[in-house]
Amino acid sequence: MINEQIRDKEIRLIGENGEQLGIMSAREAMKLAEEAELDLVKIAPTAKPPVCKIIDYGKYRYELARKEKEAKKKQKVVEVKEIRMSPNIESNDLNTKMNAAKKFLEKGNKVKVTLRFRGREMAHMQSSRHILDDFAQSLSDAAVIEKAPKVEGRSISMVLTEKK
Repeated sequence: MINEQIRDKEIRLIGENGEQLGIMSAREAMKLAEEAELDLVKIAPTAKPPVCKIIDYGKYRYELARKEKEAKKKQKVVEVKEIRMSPNIESNDLNTKMNAAKKFLEKGNKVKVTLRFRGREMAHMQSSRHILDDFAQSLSDAAVIEKAPKVEGRSISMVLTEKK
């Protein structure tokens, strides 16, 4: 809230240089802000009494936007990369998929390994689970299982994350 939008009877006022000006009515604080040719901004509305500060509102909004942008830069977004396989995958193809998974893990991403079944393959779902176990076992030096293999409709999937 800013200037006339502040309707509280009493507020704790902080001056333009950060000094405490004490508890006073919102009208008195508004007069002080007008004398300084600045804005009265409510900083902590939940405090008892609410805390207001005499500052340049445009500059205040700019500083908040800059801090938010800076915080976004420091965030690391973890993506989930998916590797799909069929139950009758050959060993060379499996090795290729493992190398791809290793690259994803080194970049800091999570890897979702999915074993997809089609047609008659559905009858042999449980006997194909060993493929996922072997996949996780061969990547055990670089990855750890975050989510164990689970049947989801026509597929079995698990999630691997980088070992710390």
